[in-house]
Amino acid sequence: MSDSQLRLVWIYPDLLSTYGDQGNALVVERRARQRGLDVARIDVRSDQPVPTSGDIYLIGGGEDRPQRLAAERLRRDGGLERAVGNGAIVFSVCAGYQILGHEFINDLGQREPGLGLLDVVSVRGEGVRCVGDVLADIDPRLGLPPLTGFENHQGVTHVGQGAKPFARVRIGNGNGTGDGTEGAYNETVFGTYMHGPVLARNPHIADHLLKLALDVNALPPVDDRWYEALRQERITAATQPA
Repeated sequence: MSDSQLRLVWIYPDLLSTYGDQGNALVVERRARQRGLDVARIDVRSDQPVPTSGDIYLIGGGEDRPQRLAAERLRRDGGLERAVGNGAIVFSVCAGYQILGHEFINDLGQREPGLGLLDVVSVRGEGVRCVGDVLADIDPRLGLPPLTGFENHQGVTHVGQGAKPFARVRIGNGNGTGDGTEGAYNETVFGTYMHGPVLARNPHIADHLLKLALDVNALPPVDDRWYEALRQERITAATQPA
């Protein structure tokens, strides 16, 4: 982290903020400020260069054409790859998750190169669209409580050997591969299909990103009553019979 500020970068809100994922930036910023951190939030539009000195980068979901445009501009810009090379933390959702992989299928039905920051490959699913509440168990190595979120995607994402599944679904589809996996991660880059926004439903993930950026093992406690009420509401909704 920089000497005086936590630099939080929200990438392409004009292209990748269709499903309310900008709420993830609000949650990380809020939880950092609750710990007394000075936060500089930078919203980077698609016609602007991506800064390379950020600490945490967030990417949201979007429709097929904006996803292709975002991937093209991020490849051309190169700033996000350089930031990851500098040790930055990245958290991505849905279309953003696919962009961080090696390739995905774009709105033209063609294979679109991603950034290769996560060892995943995404294709278009042939079956029913994955829509609904999800409940999943996050990889126990991360020490986080169960994941709750809302999925809405046609994509199927295969996790390679250079990444680990972020979670295993109890309810829902996750990566859509039929193997129960949801999302993927490596040391500094995370991807998930979960909306919600997912960090409002899972504030412990936001705290995990902060700990990685700060290089600390623990953070001061904060009042989580609102978040826990939301979590329990959505977990109950997921587990109740339709």
